[in-house]
Amino acid sequence: MARKISNRQARIAAPGQSSSRAKIRKDPAVAAEGHLPSKEDILAFIADSPGKVGKREIARAFGIGGGQRVWLKHILRELEDEGALDRRGKTLNRSGSLPPVVVADITTRDRDGEFIALPTEWDDGDGENPAPRILVNLPRRPKQGQPVPGVGDRVLLRLEANRDRDSAGKRGPAYFGRVIKVLTKTRARLLGIFRADPDGEGGRLVPVDKKMLGREIAIRAGDGGGAVDGDLVSVSVARAGRFGESTAKVIERLGSLKSERAVSLVAIHTHDIPNEFSPAALREAEEAQPVTLATEGSRQEDRREDWRTLPLITIDPADAKDHDDAVHAARDTDPANDGGYVLTVAIADVAAYVRPGTALDKDALERGNSVYFPDRVVPMLPERISNDLGSLRPHEDRPALAVRIVIDIAGRKRRHSFHRIMMRSAAKLSYQQAQAAIDGTPDDTTAPLLEGVLRPLWDAYAALTDARDDREPLALDLPERKLILKPDGSIDRVIMPERLDAHRLIEECMILANVCAAETLEQAGSPLIFRTHDEPSVEKLRALAEVLASIGLKAPKSGALTPSLFNGILAHVENSPNRDFINEVVLRTQAQAEYSVDNYGHFGLNLRRYAHFTSPIRRYADLIVHRALIRALKLGGDGLPAHTTREELAEVAASISAAERRAMAAERETTDRLIAHYMADQIGASFTGRIAGVTRAGLFVRLADTGADGFIPASTLGTDFFRYDESQHALVGSRSRKMYRLGDSVEVRLMEAAPVAGALRFELLSSGGTARKAARTSRDGASRDSRRRRV
Repeated sequence: MARKISNRQARIAAPGQSSSRAKIRKDPAVAAEGHLPSKEDILAFIADSPGKVGKREIARAFGIGGGQRVWLKHILRELEDEGALDRRGKTLNRSGSLPPVVVADITTRDRDGEFIALPTEWDDGDGENPAPRILVNLPRRPKQGQPVPGVGDRVLLRLEANRDRDSAGKRGPAYFGRVIKVLTKTRARLLGIFRADPDGEGGRLVPVDKKMLGREIAIRAGDGGGAVDGDLVSVSVARAGRFGESTAKVIERLGSLKSERAVSLVAIHTHDIPNEFSPAALREAEEAQPVTLATEGSRQEDRREDWRTLPLITIDPADAKDHDDAVHAARDTDPANDGGYVLTVAIADVAAYVRPGTALDKDALERGNSVYFPDRVVPMLPERISNDLGSLRPHEDRPALAVRIVIDIAGRKRRHSFHRIMMRSAAKLSYQQAQAAIDGTPDDTTAPLLEGVLRPLWDAYAALTDARDDREPLALDLPERKLILKPDGSIDRVIMPERLDAHRLIEECMILANVCAAETLEQAGSPLIFRTHDEPSVEKLRALAEVLASIGLKAPKSGALTPSLFNGILAHVENSPNRDFINEVVLRTQAQAEYSVDNYGHFGLNLRRYAHFTSPIRRYADLIVHRALIRALKLGGDGLPAHTTREELAEVAASISAAERRAMAAERETTDRLIAHYMADQIGASFTGRIAGVTRAGLFVRLADTGADGFIPASTLGTDFFRYDESQHALVGSRSRKMYRLGDSVEVRLMEAAPVAGALRFELLSSGGTARKAARTSRDGASRDSRRRRV
């Protein structure tokens, strides 16, 4: 699904501005004569400027000073309101342009045989705003061992705007792109499940792609490649003549799918998730030796502080195998901070084992993050590091990077400091175990820790809660589902885990530690990768206003855009029939979080500075932040290399952002396939659910009990013709005025389940509501699709 580039993401300016304007801008006589620039002049200046542009740069270029700066501020605000300009901190960007580093798919060749790529994330506005074309520049002499990209490949590109292109776009593509890295080599193959013919002669392929649901491809005798019934295979497809049948030939056997335990193999291979470490990385992991306290005579910067007597504890899911964060809290003895606390967050020192440029480092960067499936984990680091040397096991010496934070009685941070330490976890607790102890039922492990360790933590958490409430982060209600598997890998049941104060305690501690890391590195002037979350775009806010108007509510029109505005909307509908509907719409209004070297804050958390620091075992971004802290604070010789540039980190940020989205898609598809397996024997059964998505093609419904997602084709809704009403996120009958709207509760019957594709098809049993106004269509008369965003 195409998505729009982040509203405040750093952008290379769009081409197409006239050179005459550039000459006017650079002529100091213009400013001297008192001529102020037009909006077009300002936009052209931003478009043609290769570096960062802010109000200061614009004022200097046009000779604007004194009282005219107020005028400039007003004009820039108007450009923002009109959607022509985006602001990120003090940096201004032309709307609708691409960032300097982008993930793109090579889709075709031009007339000269050059590769043309399109950005993987772009909102085309239902065809009104097509994605900009990128001409891919290939090196004349590729480095040895470096893959050469081709059509169908996904690549990481560094962009340069095509400044010779005219405003009509008739002089070539919008951008030139230099290949930084080939992320995914196209296989020119198809993945599917091999089904053997009963007579043993050949078989057929059942594709795993939902787009090919219901289609099967014949595999002739001798082309099975040794596959047996139930194998996941990769095939090449031979296209037959115009009226002939296509056939497939097995190229590779990828594993057996006889049980649901292997269903994650489909997502791993579909999304090209690296699941085998290089021999060099495995060798480095096995040869790694435990880090110890520096001996006498070692360099001062390599010595660790001995914090092994501090009773830090880990609190994780009951089935967690790696433990990368530990916490401790105690009353602050400083009389000037009466009622305050000293909070300690210690994070596994993965940087001590994974050095820059090593095979371990290269494999970790390629993976970007660990991927969690219901039946397995594809880790970012080998088990020797993730589950052993780097894991904060109880009662074992472990290296850590710790931050000691002093908070006041209201939970506000007064100061903090980072330390490279040796620690020894006092206990490994589960969320449920820690919560039970606080609630009055401690066990043998938690009883000795209750008064001296757990209660101070909960008291500090109460203060942090006050600070969080004052900050007012986005308060969306987003329940998660968890699949409980049987020993054979099939689903036993689907649950919605309860959110405990123990979960929130760890979450608040980690958020505060991440803030400390970002503040420290920014103050030190160190390059780093921020965790950023853009504020909603102007287009999304306008759509939200239309939705609110359809139910008689008005969107706030004044004041700074903050999460509290959305919280007020959610609170207003909390006890109304529109609660679920508005929650879904507000969710879709939000941008997607990402990694960036430009700090434009985290809108959802309502934080100005935020960087991932607390999970270096499973996220490469955190490892970068650890190395940056080690270098900036002179905590050792294994920090971020001194020659690391901001441009290099921008490439890393784009790569790991793409890896994160890849992991999310793979995890979601695996859950869908497992649930489809689970429901395959319930054809004809009826269920209660809610409409979770509306398009011209039909309705997406999420079931209440399992969270299973299925589709209802618009053609099955009855004899009426249904149009998509964008303003109400609904399908509306042209004659009957029946309306099926996002968030509506519905009754459905399961008609079809395709476990391999993870697809369910429902029949609607509910009658639907009545539309309040005529269905609204786009200017050309065609209805518009909704596009779902995930925060």
